[in-house]
Amino acid sequence: MPRVEVVPADTPFGERLAAGFGYPLRGAALPTCVVLALIHYVGLLPSWTGALAGALVWAATWRYAADCLLHTANGYADPPDVGFDGNSTSGWGLTAIHLLVVALCVVAIVFFPHLLWPVLILSALVLPAIDMSLAFDGNLALAINPLNWVRVIGGFGIAYLIPVAINLLLGLLIVLASVTTALLPRLLALPLFAFAYTYLIVLAFHLMGAMIHQRHERFGLEPEAEKLVAASHQDADDRLLDEARRLAADDPLAALRQLAARLQERTALASVHQLYRELLRRQGLREDLLVHGQIWIAALIAQKESRRALGVLQECTGIDAAFVPDDPRTCGELAELAARLGMNRLAIQLCRGYLAHWPRDPHAPHYGLLAARQLAAHADQRAEAAALLERLAAAWPDHPLCSEIDAQRRQLASPA
Repeated sequence: MPRVEVVPADTPFGERLAAGFGYPLRGAALPTCVVLALIHYVGLLPSWTGALAGALVWAATWRYAADCLLHTANGYADPPDVGFDGNSTSGWGLTAIHLLVVALCVVAIVFFPHLLWPVLILSALVLPAIDMSLAFDGNLALAINPLNWVRVIGGFGIAYLIPVAINLLLGLLIVLASVTTALLPRLLALPLFAFAYTYLIVLAFHLMGAMIHQRHERFGLEPEAEKLVAASHQDADDRLLDEARRLAADDPLAALRQLAARLQERTALASVHQLYRELLRRQGLREDLLVHGQIWIAALIAQKESRRALGVLQECTGIDAAFVPDDPRTCGELAELAARLGMNRLAIQLCRGYLAHWPRDPHAPHYGLLAARQLAAHADQRAEAAALLERLAAAWPDHPLCSEIDAQRRQLASPA
């Protein structure tokens, strides 16, 4: 089970602010900001195509920023992955609101210059309330309701001036980024400028989320991260690891028994599995390492962590070259993954293990064909590939893959 990194709600805002500048540059946030910045090139497309494509990119940017706000407000320390289950209308609502503010500023500059400062001041005061409301509810009508602004501002009190200041600073920094990048060639300036304001938007929404997290009780919010940590017994596992490390110094077998009892109870953190394996290696318990490997690989596959499972598998094959998972679905899934990642030797070993352990399984021809294709990629193993295909053709004459097996045989038999 992956570890959930959380931030205590009582963490001082000054500490959150200092750490916040690195938030858009770590985890899923950094590649997301880079990709969004590069996609802004679509704005160079002609006519309405470019305008529509640009609006889609802006909507995606605001949607991810809203996801970051929600994730932070729920107590998570790290940025969310793309596709985090936020409100799908948040991005469009935030895009519409911010474009409306820009349009009002343009109208004020052109037709009513004396109204520009009132528009800017009003926008700076109400935008944080609108942004936070849209991020949580995705309800545009509620977000632009002045009564809702009063509710949100009242929930923060004087501290509401912090997100107002953040928004003003965000606007200033975006203007500075725009002026700076205007001195560069457009093709270079466009992604740099786009990355700068995407970074700043994610930072601003993260800090607003941190403020909500600090005051979650006022808004009737129960931080999801804290509940998840409690349900997974993560804190208890941290205490167990500390105790097991101390115990291992004098009585490693007792520490192993303690960890083994924990692994039998419920899904454990990866760090518990890793310490258990480390102690087994110190004691030279090879068979126990292999048994635990089978258990952990199965658990990782169930948790959709197939790449980590592949790493555990490699460790086990280093102990016993004939090691394969004890479940055909697990073995097959890892064979496919190893082949996709270019780990040909491991893919061949898993396919051979599949055929040896489950020769009459309906999927055996598929993995036999996969092994033959991996073998055929090496000139010195083409004969083995041909022999394997012959056996498959003889053992499964009516299988749906017969035509593919025959095609592979003909390919191997060709002079090329």
